[in-house]
Amino acid sequence: MDTARPRWTSQTKLLVIVLLLIAAGYFLFKFSSAIGPLVVAVILAYILSPLVSVLNKRLRIPRSLSILIVYLLFGLIITGLLWIFIPMLINQIGHFTSNIEQMLTHAQKFFGGKYVIAGFTIDGQVILQRLITGLEGAVSPVIGGTLDVVTDLLAIMVWIVFTLVISIYLIKDSSKLSQWFLHLVPPAYQSDYSKILGEINTIWSSFFRGQLLLGLVVATIITLECLIIGMPFALVMGVIAGLMEFLPSIGHGIWLVLAVIVGYFGGSTWIQIPPWAFVILIVVLHILYTQFDLNYLIPRIIGRSVHLPPLVIILGIVAGAALAGVLGVVLAAPSIASLRVILRYVYAQLFEVEPSFERSTVSPLPPPDALWWQKRVARIRRPPEN
Repeated sequence: MDTARPRWTSQTKLLVIVLLLIAAGYFLFKFSSAIGPLVVAVILAYILSPLVSVLNKRLRIPRSLSILIVYLLFGLIITGLLWIFIPMLINQIGHFTSNIEQMLTHAQKFFGGKYVIAGFTIDGQVILQRLITGLEGAVSPVIGGTLDVVTDLLAIMVWIVFTLVISIYLIKDSSKLSQWFLHLVPPAYQSDYSKILGEINTIWSSFFRGQLLLGLVVATIITLECLIIGMPFALVMGVIAGLMEFLPSIGHGIWLVLAVIVGYFGGSTWIQIPPWAFVILIVVLHILYTQFDLNYLIPRIIGRSVHLPPLVIILGIVAGAALAGVLGVVLAAPSIASLRVILRYVYAQLFEVEPSFERSTVSPLPPPDALWWQKRVARIRRPPEN
């Protein structure tokens, strides 16, 4: 004879939640070294999943074979890019390293004096000495850590294989994982869960795929611009500019400071102008490029899904750097945008108002010929006029 299952009291539910949070925190601490590769695996699966879907659904290729084809193509592309650009980067970085001492000598002559500003005396020699000491401390592990790099090579390869395997399984079982998470949600909230998940999915897909494309476009533009004006180490500066696109609001400023230092002490490779004039040229061109980037490239490639106030992004980048290092810096903007979606829903529930879902605010790279194709189909299906 079945008896009614006793319901948990509020105290029991609270105790279970606290124990689950403690267990989750323990596992996160215990296996913290695996968090980075897991996040990279999720990012890789997010980027490559649409290509797998295209091969699977449109070309009728089995999903497992589609995954294999996409990963082989991805590996060939990455290998080709590394084969072409890595030797050039190594060459330019070598020249850049050899010129660091010369640049520091020029900087010491230029800033080495004492300056009095508003009654305060600033000793440039002391500041430069601290800067040089810091640079030596940052560079010496790289120069003297060759043996450690060789020793850790096997561990790096293991993590790469781990990341690839996890990303493959994420793509392969993505629909099963989605259904599993959906069934964990109470039926009354499944509709809201799907809408929230749709917004967050759009934010991250726009950020990952759009940001990757934006970084490549920006790296190409800046490299060409640096070659045209004769900026030293053009390829290195272009790659840095592409990476700085992952730091919204502050990436442009960081690149400009670096470009001014390199431009002033390195000068143009073919334009015969004074260093101060070359710096002005760099600043003017970068201001024009920044306006083009903010008003044209970012809205059309990424959209407005991760649009946040600059102060919020800067604070998020600082917090992300403190919590997760470089990975936290890169993922700060989409994480804050996703948190905004969740908090907006929590706010609506707390104050018993109808939650709003902004699905229409996203524009993640629509196909250029979609509208033309719809008109063409409508024209074919239209009945002939009498």
